Amino acid sequence: MCGIVAYIGKKQAYPILIKGLQRLEYRGYDSAGVALLDKTGNINVYKCKGKVSDLEVFSQDKNTQSVLGIGHTRWATHGEPNDINAHPHISQTGNIALIHNGIIENYETLKKSLIKGGSVFKSQTDTEVLVHFIESVQKKTGADLVEAVRLALSEVVGAYAIVIIDKNNHNRIIAARKSSPLVVGVGKNNEEFFIGSDATPIVEYTHDVIYLNDHEIAVLDVEKGLQIIGLDNKVKPLAIQELELELESIEKGGFEHFMLKEIYEQPRSVQDSLRGRLHADTAKVTLGGIRDYEAQLAQARRITIVACGTSWIAGLVGKYIIEEFARIPVDVDYGSEFRYRNPIIQTGDFVLVISQSGETADTLAAIELAKSHGAIVLGICNVVGSSISRNTHAGIYTHAGPEIGVASTKAFTAQVAVLTLLALRLAELRGSMDENRRKKHIKALQQIPAQIESVLKQNDAIKEVAKAYQKANNALYLGRGVCFPVALEGALKIKEISYIHAEGYPAAEMKHGPIALVDESMPVVVIANQGTSYEKIVSNIQEVKARKGKIIALVTEGDEQVRHLADHVIEIPATLDALAPLVATVPLQLLAYHMAVLRGCNVDQPRNLAKSVTVE
Repeated sequence: MCGIVAYIGKKQAYPILIKGLQRLEYRGYDSAGVALLDKTGNINVYKCKGKVSDLEVFSQDKNTQSVLGIGHTRWATHGEPNDINAHPHISQTGNIALIHNGIIENYETLKKSLIKGGSVFKSQTDTEVLVHFIESVQKKTGADLVEAVRLALSEVVGAYAIVIIDKNNHNRIIAARKSSPLVVGVGKNNEEFFIGSDATPIVEYTHDVIYLNDHEIAVLDVEKGLQIIGLDNKVKPLAIQELELELESIEKGGFEHFMLKEIYEQPRSVQDSLRGRLHADTAKVTLGGIRDYEAQLAQARRITIVACGTSWIAGLVGKYIIEEFARIPVDVDYGSEFRYRNPIIQTGDFVLVISQSGETADTLAAIELAKSHGAIVLGICNVVGSSISRNTHAGIYTHAGPEIGVASTKAFTAQVAVLTLLALRLAELRGSMDENRRKKHIKALQQIPAQIESVLKQNDAIKEVAKAYQKANNALYLGRGVCFPVALEGALKIKEISYIHAEGYPAAEMKHGPIALVDESMPVVVIANQGTSYEKIVSNIQEVKARKGKIIALVTEGDEQVRHLADHVIEIPATLDALAPLVATVPLQLLAYHMAVLRGCNVDQPRNLAKSVTVE
């Protein structure tokens, strides 16, 4: 969950590292640091607790002249966030500097052995153990550093993306990965190389990239070129790909925060996720990424959806829609639970994994478990070349574009849009939905981007609602049917960025406990769009009002019944029941955003959270 960047070439490394760390700061912002190898053979390490801006101040007026360097922004796992635990870490002799994303599970065993051998540790991190261990292997075997890294990693248990520099070699950087993402950027004529946890630090300089696979070591040498070897010591072919990312997409574009920008990008991101796949004239859906498995999908006995966080909530929406349209039983599992509970997966079963980044550690582990049981694993993912997109049998990209804000917004609606397409395609394959009804849903789905656009026009009114509740400490979110997951997502958003304790519930379940919390200071957000459960949700609102709770209601445009009951009303366009999450989610995103801003919270980098959860 940390951000890694590195450079070797002819340019000054420090500005490239700092700019790269700024772009990666959404991956971790507890501390930051750089290591630079100067012409005299010294490794200059500058690191401190805090954000990249604090690192810039700390390293001001210091020796940052170097054409080779590594940088890191940290999300703490082992050891509290402080100057000492910040990366990079240095080996016992000071010859090697290393940065690391991941968790070394057997670090305590390695550390005890190293202490017996004379190693002295300054930090509480597993990373410092790793750099000492690599040096000890090199000393013990007499191998060069690349071979020492290979031998050491063969004994390491856990996940890692590491980058290493050596004071005895000015021409080389070494990188390796297992279960944590790492991208190598290749400059013109192999005269310079870049490394990043993802492509955001690289896109400004090159579009030629290599996505490292698990158990691979990359040796970036400006004299000898680029080489990739496996832990089995076999040389791997260089699979250079063109980076599908533009610099403009990772800038704020005039918005105060990335989150707000990404909320406003949803009409386009949903449209891009539907484009070329939805055919209203023929009432058909085309999903080329899963075409080879459609015949088996049509006969599927059940589907298991596995995801984490917001993607899990999107999966829950998918359960409602797939079961309604295609009449296939769907289970929804947390990735972190799926891998440890001995799930019942049989040969030929379908497992659908969902992830924005494509690097979620628990979801990746779930893929391996499902495949080991003979399941067919499909993916819904936003990042081309990510681990999930490469490790699944087939899948569907969401085309949401880069999402920098830690709290997911446009990725969620893009995932729901793709899940809706999948449900419609399954319904067609299985004959579980007549053509007229399918056409009706396809036509309504085509209108969703414009309807989201109309919701965004209420931004100022939603900000006024936020002002009324900015000092709240607790909130309830209620929904029924397919809008119950919307309540969960709304509650998650306000927890993530406003630090308000909030819970999402099926509206009728409120009577089974949560109603005890309702009083005159409790805001209760109710998704009360007109649909099959409308009269029931109105009754739930009346139950809250009887306890003097404050109602913020999302209602269908023109609704007057709920307007008379609610303290605040936010209107959403009328659409079919199954599509309501795509429009109802957006005002809840805006509500959470404005609450966070009014409360002085860091919207894009909420405390204790990181964007891509690449560790357990």
